[in-house]
Amino acid sequence: MRYFVVALLCVIPSSAWAQWLNYPIKGTPRGPDGKANLTAPTPRRPDGKPDMSGVWMGVTKYMINIAADMKEDEVPFQPAAAVEYKRRRANESKDDPSARCLPLSLPLKQTITSPFKLIDIPAKEEMVMLYEGARHREIFMDGRPLPKDPEPSWYGYSIGKWDGDDLVIDSNGFNGQGWLDINGHPTSDALRVTERYHRIDFGHMSLEITIDDPKMYTKPWKVKESPRLLPDTELLEAVCENNQDLEHMVGK
Repeated sequence: MRYFVVALLCVIPSSAWAQWLNYPIKGTPRGPDGKANLTAPTPRRPDGKPDMSGVWMGVTKYMINIAADMKEDEVPFQPAAAVEYKRRRANESKDDPSARCLPLSLPLKQTITSPFKLIDIPAKEEMVMLYEGARHREIFMDGRPLPKDPEPSWYGYSIGKWDGDDLVIDSNGFNGQGWLDINGHPTSDALRVTERYHRIDFGHMSLEITIDDPKMYTKPWKVKESPRLLPDTELLEAVCENNQDLEHMVGK
């Protein structure tokens, strides 16, 4: 099985994941050696809620297969979605949108081999999520509802709320062109994604993603991930350009 996109991403050394390496970020708890203490208590905002800010890295195995922790028959495919998924696997993911420099899906963005940055702006009742790849999301925390008739887009529309210490983000309005992973789990314009973030301590987070797409799946299903903090660093610019992989894709 060949994963050309994965191969390209994985050849990037870990030191290239970010810039301003080892520049001390204010407010970071440290040990006697000066290194960030990733097991220090969860930082808090003035209102007592967890401060979710930071540069975070997801779990790479879900980039290839978002259902990596499930048995093959546990994914609740609709019949047509199962056929399409099998076609994509037989075709070795040759039609993967990322191979054509198209945006990655929202769940895939949380698992790919490049970090994302959460910026918490309590005064504006908003959070911003930045990705390497010159793309971003705005998560509105001001109580507005999701749009009822949204203009379809790659990343959709996102609103957030607090459930105790959990940050819960609901998103809709997707265009149905994104894949949930490089293997090719499909989506439609009916996709709704719910993310539940819980900052366990300073450097560790749990993330539960609920995928609800009645056109593709018979019921909602969940994926659990464990993003980790990348301390004392910032994002790099990453632009998909001059892609020379397409002519080498070997799928049927």
